[in-house]
Amino acid sequence: MTEPAVAARPPVAAWRTPLAGAGSLSVGVGLARFAYVPLFPALVSAGWLDGAGAGLLGACNFFGYLLGALGGRAVGRRLGVPAALDLGMALVVLSFLACALPWGLGWMVPWRGLAGLAGGLMMALAGPAVQAVTPPERRGAAGGLVMSGVGCGIMLGALAVPALLAAGVVAAWLGLAGLAALIWLALRPAWPTPPPGLTRLPSGLRAPPAVALLAAYGLSGAGMAAPMVYLADFAVRGHGLSGALVALLWVLFGCGGVAGTLIGGSLAGRLGGRPAMLAWMVVQMLALGVSLVPGSIAVLLAAPLCGFAGVGISAVALTASREQAGPAAGLLWARATAIYAAAQAISGFALAALFRATAESHAAVFGAALLVSAAGVAMAALIRRKGAAAG
Repeated sequence: MTEPAVAARPPVAAWRTPLAGAGSLSVGVGLARFAYVPLFPALVSAGWLDGAGAGLLGACNFFGYLLGALGGRAVGRRLGVPAALDLGMALVVLSFLACALPWGLGWMVPWRGLAGLAGGLMMALAGPAVQAVTPPERRGAAGGLVMSGVGCGIMLGALAVPALLAAGVVAAWLGLAGLAALIWLALRPAWPTPPPGLTRLPSGLRAPPAVALLAAYGLSGAGMAAPMVYLADFAVRGHGLSGALVALLWVLFGCGGVAGTLIGGSLAGRLGGRPAMLAWMVVQMLALGVSLVPGSIAVLLAAPLCGFAGVGISAVALTASREQAGPAAGLLWARATAIYAAAQAISGFALAALFRATAESHAAVFGAALLVSAAGVAMAALIRRKGAAAG
C-alpha cells in the first residue's frame, strides 16, 4: 500500500494553538480580572481598601477592558497577533507587580485598569485568531476551548489566592505575577498567526449589524458585573462563609465557566448561535435569582451557575459571530467584545455607586443585575436564525 504524501496532523498538535489561545485568556481574564474577586475581602480585612473602594477597583478593571477591546484590532494590525498577545501578557505581569505595593486606592486604580486593558486586548484577538487558523468543522469546539481558558484561570486563581494569602496580601499579588509569567513563557511559542484578513477586511466587506446579538451579549456583561466583583465579598460579609468555603465557591465558579465554554462552543456549533444565546441568558437569570435566596447554600449553588452562564456565553457569542458574519467575524467579535466591555464598565461604576448608597447592600446589587439579565433574555429571543442577516 502506498504511503500518503502528507501524514495526518496529530490530534495533539492540532489543538496546540487553541490551547495557547486558552492560556492567554486564562491570564488576561481568568487571573487578571477574576483572581481579584477572592482578593476583595482580604484587601478590605487588611485595611488596604474599604468595601466601596474595592468595588470601584473592579469597575476600573472593566473600564480598562473596554479600552483594550476597542483598541485590540488596531494593536493586532500594527504589531501582529503574536506580538499583541505578548504585550497583553507583559501588561498583566506588570500590573500584578505594581499592585503588590500597598500605596492605596489612588495607586491601584491605574494598575487595575491596565490589567483590564490587557484582558480586553487578548479577548478581542485570541478567539478570532484561533478560529481563523482552525478548519471549519472544528471552529465551534476550538472557540469553546479558547474561552475555557477564562474558567481555567478562575480555578487557578481560586486555588492559588488562598494559599498565597497565608503569607499576606503582598505575597498574593507577587505570586499571581509569577503564575502569569510562567504561563506566558510556556505557551507563547504556539500563539496563533492568522491571515491579515482578521484585522483588515477586504474592500467592500462589512460585518452585519447583528443588533440583537450585540445587545444580548452586552446585557449579559452588565448583568454579570455583580458576581464578577461582589460574589466572594457577598459570601464572606453577607453570608459569613469561611475562607475555605469562599475558595470552594470560586473553584465552583471556575468549574462552571469551563463547562459553560466547552459545552457552549460545541452546542452553538451544532444547533446555532440563536438558541444557544437564549439558553445561556436564561441560565444567567436563574443564577442571579438563586444568589438572592437566603442562606449560604444558595450562594454556593449560584456560583457554578454564574460561571457557566457568564463565562460560557463568550464561547456562544464567538460562534454566533462567525455564524452571522463569516469572513468578517473578527470585526463583529471585536464589536461584541467592546459592547460587552462598555456595558460592564457602566454597570460596574453604577453598582459601585449603588453599593455605597445602600450601605453596602449585596441584595441591591444582585437584584439590579437580575433585572438587567432579564432584559438580556428578551434580546436573545430576538436574534435571527442561522443564515439570516443579523439585525
